[in-house]
Amino acid sequence: MSEFLSILSFAFSVTGPIFVILALGIILARMGMITDAFIDAGSKLVFNVTLPALLFITISKTDIEHIANFSLIGYGLVATLAVYVLLEFVATFFIDPPQDRGVVIQGAFRANMGIIGLAYCTNAYNEIGLAAASIYLGPVTILFNVLAVVTLNRSLNKHRSVAGTLLDIARNPLILGIVLAIPVAWSHLQLPSILLQSGEYFAQMTLPLALLCTGASLSMKALRADSRNAIIASIGKLLMVPFIITLGGYWLGFRDMDLGILFLMTSAPTAASSYIMVRTMSGNAVLAANIIALTTVGSILVASIGVALLRHQGLM
Repeated sequence: MSEFLSILSFAFSVTGPIFVILALGIILARMGMITDAFIDAGSKLVFNVTLPALLFITISKTDIEHIANFSLIGYGLVATLAVYVLLEFVATFFIDPPQDRGVVIQGAFRANMGIIGLAYCTNAYNEIGLAAASIYLGPVTILFNVLAVVTLNRSLNKHRSVAGTLLDIARNPLILGIVLAIPVAWSHLQLPSILLQSGEYFAQMTLPLALLCTGASLSMKALRADSRNAIIASIGKLLMVPFIITLGGYWLGFRDMDLGILFLMTSAPTAASSYIMVRTMSGNAVLAANIIALTTVGSILVASIGVALLRHQGLM
C-alpha cells in the first residue's frame, strides 16, 4: 500500500502542478482577470523572449558532455519520422475530407514540448531533467516544423519553397536560444552575473505564464462538427505516439531519466503553434483548435497514468 501511494504521489507531483495552473488560467479567464489581449501578449512574450531565455540559461549552464545523450536525440528524430509516416498511412483510410488529413496528422505528432513537455520533465527530474529535455527539444522541434509543412502542403495542395520553410526555422526564437547556448556550454564560458540573473528572471516566469495563457485559451465549446476527426487525432497524440516511441525506446535500452524524457515529451499535448500554421495556410483552423483543447485536457490524465506505470516498473 505504501509503495502504491509513493508511486501515485510521484505521478501527481509531475502532472499536478501543471493541472493546477491550467485550471487557474481557466478560472481567471472566466472571472475576466485574463483577457484575450493578455493571452495574446503573454503568448508572444513567452515564445519570443522568456522561453528562449529559459532554454539559453539552462543549456549554457549545462555540462553538455555529461548531460547530452546524442543516442536519445537520434532515436527521437528517427522515431518521430517513423510515427509521421505511420500517421500519413492511417489518415488515408480514416480521415475525411482529405484536406483535413494534414491537420489531423500534425495534431497527432506535434507535441507542445517547449511548454508542457519541459514542465513535465522539470517536475520529474528538476534542473537536470530540464537541461536534458532542452537539448532534446531543439532537433526534434526542427523536425516537427518541417514535417508539419510537408503534411499540410500535401493535404491542402499548397506549395511552399524549402527555402522559405528553412528560413522560418532559422528565425524561430526557440531554436535560436538553443543554438546560441550550445557553444557557451561547450566552451564552459562564464557569462556575466548580471546577464545570468536577468536571464533567470525571464526564465522563471516562463512556465507559469505559458500555462496560465494555455489554460485561459482553452474552449471546449468549440467542439462541434469536427469532433470525430479531433478525437482521432487526440487518440493518436495521447495514446499511439507516446506508446510507440516509449516502447521503442525501452526495446533499445533507454532507462530511467532517458526513458522518462521520451515519455513525458511525447505525452505533452498538441503544440499551440499548430493552430497558427493551419490558420495561416487556410486550413481547418476549428479542427486544429479542437485537437489542442482535447489533448491539453487529456494529457494530464494520460501522463499521470503513464508516469505511475513506468514508476511501478522501475523504469523512470
